[in-house]
Amino acid sequence: MKKILAALIFIAVTVIAFFTGFLGFVFITDYTPPAEIEILPERAEVTGLSAGNTVTLLTYNIGYCGLDKGRDFFMDGGVMSRSESREKTLENLENITAFIRERNADITLIQEIDNDSSRSFHVNETEHMRTSFPERELFFAQNYLVKWVPVPLKNPMGSADSGLGALTRYKPSCVRRYQLPGKESFFRQMFDLDRCMMALIYELPGGKQLVIVNLHLSAYDKGGKVRKYQMAFLKDYMKRVYDGNTYLILGGDWNHLLSPRLLAEKDPDTVWPYWLQLLPEDLLPEDFKWAYDDTVMTVRDNDRPYVRGRNFETIIDGFLVSPNIEIVSVKGFDLGFEHSDHNPVECVLKLK
Repeated sequence: MKKILAALIFIAVTVIAFFTGFLGFVFITDYTPPAEIEILPERAEVTGLSAGNTVTLLTYNIGYCGLDKGRDFFMDGGVMSRSESREKTLENLENITAFIRERNADITLIQEIDNDSSRSFHVNETEHMRTSFPERELFFAQNYLVKWVPVPLKNPMGSADSGLGALTRYKPSCVRRYQLPGKESFFRQMFDLDRCMMALIYELPGGKQLVIVNLHLSAYDKGGKVRKYQMAFLKDYMKRVYDGNTYLILGGDWNHLLSPRLLAEKDPDTVWPYWLQLLPEDLLPEDFKWAYDDTVMTVRDNDRPYVRGRNFETIIDGFLVSPNIEIVSVKGFDLGFEHSDHNPVECVLKLK
């Protein structure tokens, strides 16, 4: 009995020591970015854009090239946390890259693009995009950097190195990363994303500026508590940045319902996934406009692999533009969630 008891005590102490050591390691290596980071040194460069020009933007959450239609995700009620394989990651990446090349937008805003993550089998998706479009610049803003995510226990997500990307035809004068406010509980935040937005600033003739923001708001805060802080930040940012000399565009994955039509048509018996929240009624500054395609669903629920008609679908991807910009056209692309759990949205805008 003494030997058994000693063995049990040894095992318990070893487990506690390992767990404590692991938490200490994660805490010490936790990514804690400052409120603002300059990604590109500021320099006054005229882009060739001016009032009267049109700009084509594409937004695409590529789901780290691992959330194709055959996958689910444990945070949505599924069981999976990684891509099917390295080969499947590369297949998804190649097809997504081909679509972006085909659309040939002036500026492409990308969410969930990995540098070196276990979930995407360490495929450097950022470098792939950079080399696939040598005629453009790609800027990257880190929003996920964790040495090891230990859940789900059977097949943990592992290391995470990911963020926002922007492919641009025009050279910005500077690019800034802004840390979004709001945190999850202490332990959860150590393994969660450090949400941010990336602002690309372009100098235009006559002292004007074009500011394009790439964002990916929180999804898994029940009740939308964190998102309330983020929305307040965005509201204040828009008020500070927008004036008569600035054109302002915010685009990406809002993780909020963008379509009032879908809200009006909601079946009372349908239970929405908790990651879907409604936009605050007081978010928009005066005369700001939404640009999204009301006919194409942009995201599907990942509680199960995708089968059309079985998974919940809605619209959370699109653009918000200032009053001095005309929305020429908006088009969503129904790609059947073949290579990502999101569908891309393209918008043609005219600088008045």
